[in-house]
Amino acid sequence: MTLYKRNRLRMLARTRLRWKHSVVHGRKQTTVGLSRSDVSIVKHEERSPRIEHVSWGRLEVEGRVEPYKDAKLFPGGSRDWNWRETGTGHDPGIQVSDVQELLDHGARVVVLSRGMAECLHVPRETLDFLKERQIAAHVLPTKEAVALYNKLAETEPVGGLFHTTC
Repeated sequence: MTLYKRNRLRMLARTRLRWKHSVVHGRKQTTVGLSRSDVSIVKHEERSPRIEHVSWGRLEVEGRVEPYKDAKLFPGGSRDWNWRETGTGHDPGIQVSDVQELLDHGARVVVLSRGMAECLHVPRETLDFLKERQIAAHVLPTKEAVALYNKLAETEPVGGLFHTTC
C-alpha cells in the first residue's frame, strides 16, 4: 500500500464526514458520507482483514466490533457496502465503482460475493474492467467467497465485496 493510500485511510478513520460525494438516483440526489465509525482499520495495515464469521445477514470482520450486513474489505481495513452510493442492486449488479474502491486501497486480487442464494449479478463490464487492469477476479456464492478470501488474505493484498443475504 502506498504511503498516500495509507494516510488517506487514516484520515478517513479520524475525521467525521470529510469525504462526501453525491449519488444521483433518477431525479433525487442524496449525499453520502463516511464517518469515523464507518471505516475499520486493521492493525497490520499492509494486509486485508480476516472474516471471522458469516451467516445470513451478518459478516463479522477482524478489527470491527459490530457486524456488517454487506461489506467492502480491502488491504488495511473495511467498511459498510452501501449499494445506494453506486447504484448497485441485485440487477444491474456490482458496479465498476464498487470494485474501483478496492483497487484504490491496493487490492491485487478481488473476490466478489453473489449472495447466499446467488441473486446478486456481476455485469460483464465490471469483469472486463478488472481484466483490463490484470486483476484476478473470483465470483462465488457468499460462503465460498469468504473461504477463498480468507485464504488469499494470508498471502496477498485482496479486496472483497460481500453480500450476506439473498
